[in-house]
Amino acid sequence: MDYSSSRKQLHIAMFPWLAYGHIAPYLQVAMFLAQKNHHLYYVSTPKNISRLPQLPPTLCSNITFIPLSLPHVDGLPPGVESTSELPIHKVPYLKKSFDKLETQLTEFLERSPQIKLIIHDFAPHWLPPMANQLRINLVCFSIVNASSNAFFGYPSEILGGSRKSPEDFTVVPTWMDYPNNIAFKLHETVSHKECEDIVSDFERYATVLLNCKILTLRTCYEFEPEALRVLSKIHQKPIVPLGLLPPPLTSVDDKGDENWEALKKWLDSKQEKSVFYVALGSEVSLSQESMHELAFGIEKSGLPFIWVVRKPPLVEEQFAEDMIPPEFEERVSKQGMVLRGWAPQLRILAHSSVGGFLTHCGWSSVIESLGLGKPLILFPGGSADLGLIARLMHWKKVGFEVERNDVDGSFKSDLVAACIKRVMVDPEGEQLRANALAMKEIFGNVELSNKCLDEFTQSIENI
Repeated sequence: MDYSSSRKQLHIAMFPWLAYGHIAPYLQVAMFLAQKNHHLYYVSTPKNISRLPQLPPTLCSNITFIPLSLPHVDGLPPGVESTSELPIHKVPYLKKSFDKLETQLTEFLERSPQIKLIIHDFAPHWLPPMANQLRINLVCFSIVNASSNAFFGYPSEILGGSRKSPEDFTVVPTWMDYPNNIAFKLHETVSHKECEDIVSDFERYATVLLNCKILTLRTCYEFEPEALRVLSKIHQKPIVPLGLLPPPLTSVDDKGDENWEALKKWLDSKQEKSVFYVALGSEVSLSQESMHELAFGIEKSGLPFIWVVRKPPLVEEQFAEDMIPPEFEERVSKQGMVLRGWAPQLRILAHSSVGGFLTHCGWSSVIESLGLGKPLILFPGGSADLGLIARLMHWKKVGFEVERNDVDGSFKSDLVAACIKRVMVDPEGEQLRANALAMKEIFGNVELSNKCLDEFTQSIENI
């Protein structure tokens, strides 16, 4: 008997935060649940929905996109609908606007009495009372891993417990009762304040955590057994990992991108594992001084590289040009390639000539890299949990972190070059390279991810 036809079809709303690193994994989970014959209502804003990839025809009947228009807020530039279009200090305006979606979402749910479950993100602190009134169950889907979640601690702790000063976040908390190094550096705790609204991210998250039936995370027991155990103890509710959601490698195979043809030709001419790839994600903006220091470090490594440089949001073209030191591109033309704008990251990482990834430590980027067995040159951005991810990867011995000043985050090009060489070629990085390759079995394992997704599906069917 077919397992999927014997179950009751659930009607589920999905409500991610307005950042691409949230929107994409939420769609992946929606597609899995749609395959299991549940009906998904994917709620976001028109522009974010339009950026999503085409659905496979077989799933179209089970996924309905619900566009809610983002209300105007003073300070939010017109037409902006996601964090990647904003410098970090303007993200609070996006949070204010997001909070105003409450009215439209309530109206939609009132018109859709068949929806009995919402899978939601950290941000909608106003969702629990509304869901309670409409008798809808809540499942919180945190796109961050278990170690970062464990670091944030008990809801009471998140809402203002023992950690009062930025310094308090630079030590491993007592409840993480296993040997680890997961804590922030001082400069990371200070810079996150910039993207906080009046309602802090902590307050948002603690509120939804206290009111959800299940907490689900983008991780698996095979990678973080210790942190998942701590989370169960902290929250006293089901903690169900839904897997690492490795990106489908079909996105590596499709041909015909002329950018890729030129890149591939260049990569084909290089020795196996000799090239390192550099990308700082869509939301990390370094100062011009830091970009120059990073550039000199990349150059001093002497190794072949591909560096993807994105124009910071809302910055004039001319200023964006100055982000790279003058004459840098001419000097390194034989050593590496500087790409501006978007790049086919998965295809680059999957190429046999690429042997490492200098990353801002976004969880999706880390998953892509380890899913292909590539070690990490850890250069975490200053916001969210990027620093915690860097410490976790360092602790798991699949990456080395670029040395920086703990207080102000400054760094020297020589240390950047040294870290690149340690990960890529030095004998002391040999074990690290082997560990990263072995991680492919967990991070790139679609069967393992699907097994977690199956267990998650069963847990929401049984609420």
